[in-house]
Amino acid sequence: MEKIIKGKIYCLGDNIDTDQIIPAKHLVYKTNDPEERKLYGRFALSGLPVGHEYPFVEKNENESVYQIIFAGKNFGCGSSREHAPLALKVAGIKIVIAQSYARIFYRNSVDGGFFPPMETLDPISKDHSFKTGDEVLVNLEENFIEKIKTGEKIKLKSLGFIQEIIEAGDLFTYAKKKGLTNEK
Repeated sequence: MEKIIKGKIYCLGDNIDTDQIIPAKHLVYKTNDPEERKLYGRFALSGLPVGHEYPFVEKNENESVYQIIFAGKNFGCGSSREHAPLALKVAGIKIVIAQSYARIFYRNSVDGGFFPPMETLDPISKDHSFKTGDEVLVNLEENFIEKIKTGEKIKLKSLGFIQEIIEAGDLFTYAKKKGLTNEK
């Protein structure tokens, strides 16, 4: 797991649900076929309302130019589709930062080892100046996100023991490493 992540941020509001993250009509692709798996990236966040300010993934591309998602409350609400964090990962997302998460999306992100689901320490002020396309730095050792141009920072909650699961690669690998399975 990267401790310092630099990249472009994609900003979203509250209650981004799993149908917005990866619409159900795109759940037909095989996750174990490398060519079909790429399509999850292509259609990531394609369920956002029409007229959303910036496309997340450009037409006919499989990866986004954004590496970091910054969202409000209840990110990943809706159905319990495991494909939602997968789609974001395949699209090139390295980290999602939200004010809060739907529990199942948070667990799917961690269990699959897709990316660290970070939460802001304090409620996100409507006056913050983070905007889609800004270059930011996320420091997972000191738990903050910083807008590179202005130095504005928002503190993040520590991942705690969840960090070990993500660093292991996924929940099963972590459990195996800790001797919590019958696997050798």
